[in-house]
Amino acid sequence: MKALFRKVDSYERLSQLAALEIKKKIQKGNQVNLGLPTGDTPIGMYKELVNDSQLDWWNVSTFNLDEYIEISIDHPESYQNFMNRNLFDHIDIDKFNIWFPHLVNDYDGMIDGLGGLDLTILGIGSNGHIAFNEPNSPFDSKTRIVDLDEQTIEDNARFFNSIDEVPTKAITMGLDTIMKSKEILLIAQGKKKLDIIQTAMFGDITEEIPASILQNHENLTILYCE
Repeated sequence: MKALFRKVDSYERLSQLAALEIKKKIQKGNQVNLGLPTGDTPIGMYKELVNDSQLDWWNVSTFNLDEYIEISIDHPESYQNFMNRNLFDHIDIDKFNIWFPHLVNDYDGMIDGLGGLDLTILGIGSNGHIAFNEPNSPFDSKTRIVDLDEQTIEDNARFFNSIDEVPTKAITMGLDTIMKSKEILLIAQGKKKLDIIQTAMFGDITEEIPASILQNHENLTILYCE
């Protein structure tokens, strides 16, 4: 495995370092294509980016990893709503450069046509999913609609009033497109996430643990805090 694993002493530090990786890409002045996640862990990273008033987003296109299928984009827990609330509504990015997988017929083709992803930020699920590529997702998978794993539904129930409200389907960027990203940064916090990172990064490369495919990436960094 070629990954750089870095344990930091606080969530604040993790958020700062993750945001710094994005800032460095943007500040080079070239066109930048970012793969972006949702969830608890990246919220601090997005706050760091929003708070940098000197950061100019003119050269940035963003491609979110996934979106729920069974709820409106106006729902508080839709990922499009999440991104608007935590990032897009607070920065000067061109709204025509913001993309989600449910908005494009050929998400993978569009990304490829724009030169591919320069940097993709990932979280990891307790079952080893990345984006919504659940266990037994094909390693050559493209953007598609998927059924969410029972473990994922249980983990995401904390965002809803009850587990019965959690969507059971989503559209997700596939593992093939994620692996084509020039750089990948995986961010995670908590002992539960450390356990699955260790399994994914030091165990067998298997579709049963989708994140294990990251062992094959040439430019992977993992930031972790307890």
